[in-house]
Amino acid sequence: MNPRVKRISDRIRLDLKIIADLIQPHSRILDLGCGQGELLAKLMENKQCRGQGIEIDDQNICACVEKGVPVIHADLDEGLHDYPDRSFDYVILSRTLQVVKRPDFILKEMLRVGKIGVVSFPNFSALSVRAQLFFKGRMPVTRNLPYEWFGTPNIHLLTIKDFKMFCKNEKMRIRKQINLGSERRQGVLPDFMPNLFAHLAIFKIEMKHDENE
Repeated sequence: MNPRVKRISDRIRLDLKIIADLIQPHSRILDLGCGQGELLAKLMENKQCRGQGIEIDDQNICACVEKGVPVIHADLDEGLHDYPDRSFDYVILSRTLQVVKRPDFILKEMLRVGKIGVVSFPNFSALSVRAQLFFKGRMPVTRNLPYEWFGTPNIHLLTIKDFKMFCKNEKMRIRKQINLGSERRQGVLPDFMPNLFAHLAIFKIEMKHDENE
């Protein structure tokens, strides 16, 4: 890995740094919607992970290649049929769940091909989001939801409660939950009413294999 990659990987977003901390060294990683490959570059360099990214944007793919990050061009909405069951230790879906057409399908695919899934998404029920809807009567625009209604790629907005209910119904175990704050209160928040105060949530999940769990 060249020095330029290290400088880039050290400047990644806070949520990606937190996700990197959840990954064990020498793991096999699949990053869905990997963007420009910052997270994979960091994991490959600092934790000697074997990484594979999936990305649909051509410019992002070029950026991955420049970093030496393995990436393939594919549409997540078509599934992960090319990958056998449990072929990765971790499958990561960072700030991408809300832009796919079938989020339930991709979450199930994640935990089919990976032993552990790591998912992050903007929380649509955060207090500032609710306030914009209530007081302004307009679709919210925030740091984590930065698009106007007519140009947003977000098609399945969700809340922390929505995600936890989905996991419960689909027999997915939540191993860890991390809540991040707003523009004014950046960083990890205490576990107090996260559905109201968290602007971004990170979940570490796995399938329940025992019917009695």
